[in-house]
Order: sequence, then C-alpha cells, then structure tokens
Amino acid sequence: MPKPEKLLSDRLNKIINFDEPSLSELMNLFEVNHFDKGFHYAKTGEYATRMGFVVEGVLRAYHTTKEGEYYNKTFFTEGSFVGAYSSLVTGKKNLINIQCLTDVMLLEGSYADLVALYDDYPSVERFSRILAEQYFVHKERREIQLVTLDAAERYELFRKNHPEVEQQIPQYHIASYLGVTPTQLSRIRAKQ
Repeated sequence: MPKPEKLLSDRLNKIINFDEPSLSELMNLFEVNHFDKGFHYAKTGEYATRMGFVVEGVLRAYHTTKEGEYYNKTFFTEGSFVGAYSSLVTGKKNLINIQCLTDVMLLEGSYADLVALYDDYPSVERFSRILAEQYFVHKERREIQLVTLDAAERYELFRKNHPEVEQQIPQYHIASYLGVTPTQLSRIRAKQ
C-alpha cells in the first residue's frame, strides 16, 4: 500500500493541478490518526473543527430519528474526504453523526488551518470550492436516485460505486443506506 501522504497528494492533484508550494502547505495540515471501529468522528450537537482524508476503512454519516431509528446518508471509503461539513462551514453544531464502521486510518487536519491558507494560496481555496461542488452533485444524485430508482437498481448502483464496502460492513447498514429493510435487501441479493 502506498504511503498515506502519497494517496492524499494523488487525490488532491486529481481535483486540481497544484503548484508545489500550495501542495506542500496543504499537505502540512494533515497528520495520520487511527480510530477504532465504533468511534464517532462527529456527533450531532457537537462542534466540528477537523476534517479527514480516508486512507483505510469505512465510515458512515447518519441521522437518528426521535424513535431511535437511524438512516445512513453516505459512506466514506478510501480516497474520500470526511467531515461534518455544515458544522465546519457555519461554526454551528453538527446536524449529523459520523461513525467508524471499521478500524479507520485518516490523514486529519484542522478546518480553520485550511481556511487560513485561502488568501495566500488561491489554489487551496479553489480545491475547497471544487470539492464542495462535487459533494453537492453527489448529494443531489443520491436524492434523485432514492425517488426514481427501485431498491434493486439502488443496490446495483451501490455495488458499482462501492464494490469493496459490502464485504467490510454489516448488511443492515447497506439496507439503511438503500432505504430498505434488511429482509428486503436479502431478497434483492438472492435474486442477483
């Protein structure tokens, strides 16, 4: 496996082509941290200050209803940037939980330190804008898929987009993400 820093620099340069000083300053913000399975990287009602890049492992972002049921909004896997973005951007309390579904290795840094680079390193600000745009597009696509695709089509799309995840996490998390019961997911899987 390549070094964590190499994975991050490769991912950053896929988003925009950084000049060396900008990339160096951005990379200096991140340090390797490990989190155990079950750890909450973000909790509803707390304030987010840090963001990460997933080197290894799977995290989920989820909401909990008043009745205690949860809804998996998204998964963060290798090569993803993770954070409670609305809290990071607004400075208000988290609206979402983010939990490690496996042991996780992140390259992690302070969001405030990232923002502090914007004036001196415009490419860092451009990177942040493009990343936000990509997440917006992803979120919009997911919302449309939930209402336009049937459960089997959503499952097939999940498998295509996250081929490694299905073997790493319990099926009930995938069912929640797809908006079906674990029993319905079992039936869908049996037909394929």
